Amino acid sequence: MRPDTEMLKGVPLFEFLDDSERAELAARLEVVRFPAGETVFQIGEPGDALYVVRSGEAEVYFKNDTGERIVLEVAGPGDFFGELSLLDRGSRSASVVATRDLEALCLDREQLERFIQLRPQVAMDLLAAMGRRLRVSAERLRRSTIRNVNEEISDTRTTVQKAADWVAMFAGSIPFLLLHVAWFGVWLSVNSLKIPGIPQFDPFPFGFLTLAVSLEAIFLSVFVLLSQNRQAEKDRVRSDIEYDVNLKAELEIVQLHEKIDRLTGDVLMRLERLQQAARK
Repeated sequence: MRPDTEMLKGVPLFEFLDDSERAELAARLEVVRFPAGETVFQIGEPGDALYVVRSGEAEVYFKNDTGERIVLEVAGPGDFFGELSLLDRGSRSASVVATRDLEALCLDREQLERFIQLRPQVAMDLLAAMGRRLRVSAERLRRSTIRNVNEEISDTRTTVQKAADWVAMFAGSIPFLLLHVAWFGVWLSVNSLKIPGIPQFDPFPFGFLTLAVSLEAIFLSVFVLLSQNRQAEKDRVRSDIEYDVNLKAELEIVQLHEKIDRLTGDVLMRLERLQQAARK
């Protein structure tokens, strides 16, 4: 089905064309429809067309190595998708599925070149859209790599390990210090001073107090060592996560540079050809 000029007027990408240009473009375009839930194209398929959404909604997404679904964009009326494969003649870099009944205008490479001749500014629109999607892709990939170290460790803790962490944390706190100051003060006062009605159960040299403090020190040292081992494990996990994040960021930066350089070169070459054609 071919669109009419009135249909093209409702698409922001074509709003700056005059009636004659819209009529010429309408003769070259095709209207395609996809019901909700139908796949427009899959990642890896040959790219032979750009789609401009006239009505409905489509989701542009791909799945990373862990199987997580990463949504690059939800395209609504006036948005377009599929331009990357059309420009670099490569395969589709993402999949697109219609989330609501979709009606779109389909442009092949020849039609796109003609459209750019009619309105060179569209090349910048395409670059802006691709840059936006690359930015979203990089940001979401970065976030999908980051994990919370505390969650990674705490999810696997046993009851003893949780108790060790709590004891080690409490042993290094001000309340723990104040509690022992009060305890030792009362103990020494009762067993050093003659208080009527209170017998001295641990007189000087306070052997029972020494035994109690020694036992407490033994148990505290065990719990602290257990907690330190847990902290060492947490540090190893943190190092692994930082390495994964840095590696992922480095790979993404390299890929983004390559894509932007390739796309910029392609657009500049096309603009140069258009300028040469205009001079003739």
